[in-house]
Parts: sequence; structure tokens; C-alpha cells
Amino acid sequence: MKTQPIKLPETARILVIKMAGIGDLLLATPALRALRETYPRARIDLLVTPASAGILNDWEVLDHIIVLDKYLFDYPQQILTNPRNLLRLAPLWHELRDAHYDAVLLLHHLTLPFGRLKHQILLRATGAKWRVGLDNGHGWFLNLRVQDNGFGAMHEAEYNLALAEAVGATTNDKRLTVPLREEDHRQAWQLLYEHEGPENIKRPIIAMHPGSGTYSTARRWAPERFAQLADTLYSDVGGQLLLMGGPEEAELHRQITGMMQSTMPVCSLAGKGSIKVTAALLEQVDLFIGNDSALVHLAVAGRTPTVAIFGLTNASAWEPFTGGTPGQQAAVVRLNLPCMPCFYRGHDLGTPGGCATRDCLALLGVDPVATAARRLLRQATRSKREVSLEGGSS
Repeated sequence: MKTQPIKLPETARILVIKMAGIGDLLLATPALRALRETYPRARIDLLVTPASAGILNDWEVLDHIIVLDKYLFDYPQQILTNPRNLLRLAPLWHELRDAHYDAVLLLHHLTLPFGRLKHQILLRATGAKWRVGLDNGHGWFLNLRVQDNGFGAMHEAEYNLALAEAVGATTNDKRLTVPLREEDHRQAWQLLYEHEGPENIKRPIIAMHPGSGTYSTARRWAPERFAQLADTLYSDVGGQLLLMGGPEEAELHRQITGMMQSTMPVCSLAGKGSIKVTAALLEQVDLFIGNDSALVHLAVAGRTPTVAIFGLTNASAWEPFTGGTPGQQAAVVRLNLPCMPCFYRGHDLGTPGGCATRDCLALLGVDPVATAARRLLRQATRSKREVSLEGGSS
């Protein structure tokens, strides 16, 4: 077992495992870039879930994306009640063995016992010489270990970069990345402008995501607060509102629109466009405000000023990650209660549903969010003015 960084062959075959949602996968993109920059001749494959499989398609950093529906094997009883699902693993087993990987990087914490067992089996299935991962005391099956000091001791993106560094890979470019095609931009343009030209669109365009995905809906700030926030910002800066989210959040959008008191123009984009079209659209807006969710990281990847609202989740682990990009603006708005965070705390999963009262979000008022939003809008306007002046003087 080693804890010091190693150097892989120039033509190494590397597998990266990140079986998580879109937001967590985006936080792995700086580490993936580090691998490609350090090993330009290597083969770099990525193992992901169906939910996030398409977000990194067409990215020159990756050679091949492998998909495993891990949700069929999340709990031991799933295997007992549907043992035939194990047959689905046979082609994956052969694919991993036949790739002859030199190193496999596991970008996961070893939090739950059944998860540790699955990861052990998966890493050993590759036959790779180097099995690289975070060690919280349960990483005995790893032979190249990076110390895991718990959720929030480092940002998740930094943990991923530390695992890349364990095999000698570094980068100065720590931006989150979503590879987009011209077609993605075209569809986003149509959704945003439709029959209007850009010159007729009311600015600023403020995008909000009042949802949070299905894994933990307890992360949601109250819909009436989003309505009040929209009214407040419209009174301050004007503009228009885009409500973002999946088709399952359409009713949530209707609730918010119905509670708004101002005449702010509102458009619900619930379920409209692919996730990549959403990423392209977020590049066009002036400000994004949302709960802890994948869309926060999509907005950051699009270089959009971002306000993230955090409650029970560990903000030190999942806050917007700008990677030190010059001029990129992001802010976290949260309370500072003794019980926070209760979801992903230390080395434990914690409580995805939070407590009964969820004071961390229930007591968070509109004013601090509106203050952060106004500040980022002012900074963005100032930056655009400076760029314009520089362009005019050249």
C-alpha cells in the first residue's frame, strides 16, 4: 500500500469511477482534465450512471464512457428479490477485464458498508495494478490511498483533484466543464428568445431553480420565499424570471407564479430541453439562484453568477466551485445553526430528509438571498463595463 504519489506510463490505461448524479460528476471534471493534461497519450475511460451518462459526451478529455445502472444494486434486498439483475453485470465484467487498465480511480467516499463491498468488487474486477481511492479507515482494498478527513474537510472537487494528484496528474485549470455542441446552443437560443430578438429581451434575465432533484427534496427553500424573492428583485432591478427544473417540478413552478405579487415576466422551462440545452441556456442568463442541486454546478460551469441556497447539506463539500477562475462570481447563503449540516456530516451520510422542522431553511429569510443576488448583479455589470471600456480603448 502506498500513500505517496506515483507516476503512470505515458500510454497508461486509466478508468475513473464516478457513479453519481450530474452535479457530482461535474465536480469531477477538473480532475479528469488534470489526467488528460498530464497523460495526453493515455486512454481515459469513465464509468457513470445512466442519469449522468450524457453530460460529458463529446468531451475530448475522455476516450470512452461506460454506463452502469448502479441503482439496480443499491440495496442487498434488490439482489435477493431480483437475482437475474446480476446477469447484467457479466458484459461489464468482461469489458473491464478486457481493457487491461493500469489504474482505476474511485471518486467516492467509502461511507456505507454495502457501498464499500460494491466498490471493492468493482475495483478488483478491473484487474488494475493501482486501485486509487479515499481512505476513511475502510479502504483496505485500495493500494494507493488518499486520506479522507470527512465531508467538508475539503470541497468534493478538491478531493477529486487529490485523487488525480495521487497518480501524478495536476492542472492549473480547475473550471467545471460541460461540453456543448452548436445544436445545444441553437435550442437554448430558441427557448430563451423564441420570437423576440436579443435586443428586445428584458434584462437582467434571472434564472431560479426552486427544486432539488428527487434524492432529497428536503433541500428546498419554501416556494413562497422564491416568489417573494422574485418580487423583491423585480422591484430593485426589473428584468424577467426563468423558472428552471425537470417536468416533475412544473407544479412547483405554478405555485410560485401564483404567489408572486409583481408583474415580473415569468417563463417556466420545466422539462423543456435536454440537460445540455439547460447548460447552454444558463450561459445566457445574468444570474442564477437555486437550492443545492445539479443546476448550481451547471450554472457555475456556464460562468454564470450563482447564488446557492444551502440548508441541511454540507456547504463546505458542495458549494459552487469556481476553481479560482478570475472574475467568476458565486455566493452561498445559509444560516449558521449548531445542527448544520445534518446531511453528509463527518464520515456519515446523516439525514437526507433533515429534521421535522428544518429550521436551517424555514428560518432563512428573503433579505440575505436578495442581498447576495444584488451584489452579484452589480459585480457582473461592473465587469461587463470594464470589458467594454477595454475593448473600446484597444
